[in-house]
Amino acid sequence: MSKALLLFLTLLSLFTSSGALAQDAVLSGANTSWILTSTALVLLMTLPGLALFYGGLVRKKNVLSILMQCFAIGSISSILWLVVGYSLAFSEGNGFIGDLSKVMMHGITKDALSGDIPETLFMLFQMTFAVITPALIIGGFAERMKFSSVLLFSGLWLLAVYAPVTHWVWGGGWLAQMGVYDFAGGIVVHITAGTAALVAALVVGPRRGFPKTPMLPHNLTMTVTGAGMLWVGWFGFNGGSALAANGDASMAMLVTHISAAAGTLTWAAIEWKKFGKASVLGAVTGMVAGLGTITPASGFVGPGGALIIGVSAGFVCFYSTVYIKQKLKVDDSLDVFPVHGVGGILGTLLAGVFSATSLGVFSGFGFAEGISTMSEQVGVQLIGIISTLVYTAVVTYILLKLVALLTGGLRVDEEQEVNGLDQVEHEESGYNL
Repeated sequence: MSKALLLFLTLLSLFTSSGALAQDAVLSGANTSWILTSTALVLLMTLPGLALFYGGLVRKKNVLSILMQCFAIGSISSILWLVVGYSLAFSEGNGFIGDLSKVMMHGITKDALSGDIPETLFMLFQMTFAVITPALIIGGFAERMKFSSVLLFSGLWLLAVYAPVTHWVWGGGWLAQMGVYDFAGGIVVHITAGTAALVAALVVGPRRGFPKTPMLPHNLTMTVTGAGMLWVGWFGFNGGSALAANGDASMAMLVTHISAAAGTLTWAAIEWKKFGKASVLGAVTGMVAGLGTITPASGFVGPGGALIIGVSAGFVCFYSTVYIKQKLKVDDSLDVFPVHGVGGILGTLLAGVFSATSLGVFSGFGFAEGISTMSEQVGVQLIGIISTLVYTAVVTYILLKLVALLTGGLRVDEEQEVNGLDQVEHEESGYNL
């Protein structure tokens, strides 16, 4: 081969390679549009979805306190995510936590890309997850914690628990390196929030009168409205986690819907069988259980697997709720652990099962790279579950004790609790009738 021809082929190879690299770095308008939409949908889940869902479940003297806590946590989490949270979760760092290279979005311009979408958009999309996760926790101590304690605890928890666990799973940390499957937040969102809510319920103690005094939801119409927003918003939560407008996003949305529907019907059927009637509250709780349980598996399983996951969520989360409330008598006020925590655990385990390609109509799309058997994938999933449970429980307990010292106690006094947090903390009423 002549030197001239060799030089020509070398230059052609370099040109082709550099062209491919340049193409990899080109912004995708389609993917950007989809993640913009998904970001709005996930924020809708908290404001106003979760706010209304939780707000309707408490007594009317505490409805504004729940709405205020959701809005305040949304604001605090957003600022902390900008200042340091995003950097701790998604910069290089080490296997446990990121570094401070992206504090205040340092060095990230409007043209900077994360994959083929703007990094500013990726940061914003992840911010909406950082908003809803600490907001979920308030259901564990609803109607009795001081507003100052809620704010301080939520901010510290975001940085000390949520950011590190996010780095473990989605930021290239040690669980990601092991091949853990968590497509949209079974570990990162639901197990952390559920565990924290359970610890908080135990540390803060039950509401006055629990369990003898009935504490019924004051406005189920509000709750169902919020539940509907959660169902729709979850399409952005799970479908958006594909970070592309493609088949992965489409399948994630499909299996999300199937699991939600199955969870709804299963919970309602259990109540119908046990009590002779299917309650509205049970139906929407089953829906949330189905949604939370499919979340970690949504990018790895097909519709058949999603159907089983949704039905399993209805059964397991229903009996977990009964056991924790009635047998253990733990006042996790709005059932955060039995629905989100248990659902996240169940879904994370089943992601390792139904991701298998050998289950016929229940098959998924394969195991993580380097993993060849179901038992291996399930083993990695178990490591992710146990490590997250232990870490979250220990750090949450420490933070609650620290906040109690800094704020003079976590909860309002007995008279204030009887009068309701709306008047005591905000000097307002949800209903002036």
